[in-house]
Amino acid sequence: MSTDAKHVWGPLTEGLNIPHDLDLGDRARALDQLGVTPGAHRALVGRVNETLPQRAAALLVSARQWPVLAHRMHRIAQQGVPFAAHLARIAPDTAAWRDGPPSDTTARLLLAAHHALTTPLDQALPTGPRVSTTAARSRSATTPDTAPPKQPAPTEPAAPAHRRQTAPAPRQGHGR
Repeated sequence: MSTDAKHVWGPLTEGLNIPHDLDLGDRARALDQLGVTPGAHRALVGRVNETLPQRAAALLVSARQWPVLAHRMHRIAQQGVPFAAHLARIAPDTAAWRDGPPSDTTARLLLAAHHALTTPLDQALPTGPRVSTTAARSRSATTPDTAPPKQPAPTEPAAPAHRRQTAPAPRQGHGR
């Protein structure tokens, strides 16, 4: 598996078939590997430039991972879905991806574009990372041989992990 295929794996590739020898260093080759023809690519870039502010469009199209996002947009367009309407949701000056350190702007923009393209128009865009159940399952290291013993079923429904409150850890003295 190529280094690019390994590094790009994550939210941007969710639901996509990425070639094991993906080469993002050669944009034309990467687009070809992902099935985006030069004509389709020109149309995608034009649509992005029409939809997003100039700086955001330039950042998105110039990103090393652009071919992966272009592949997703191309697939969406082939399905007859108006991807520009999805993408327009990240255009406002108040969009969440704009907040944060300048060094992470491109990464936040790529992820925001991914969320905009994969979230139905009638739903709000996620404001934080979205966990894929497929990715979570594939990352699990627990196998039947190493699984912890089953616990008895609780008598009350447990709160989801992100809603549980825990007591603060006791402070340790400094021995003075």
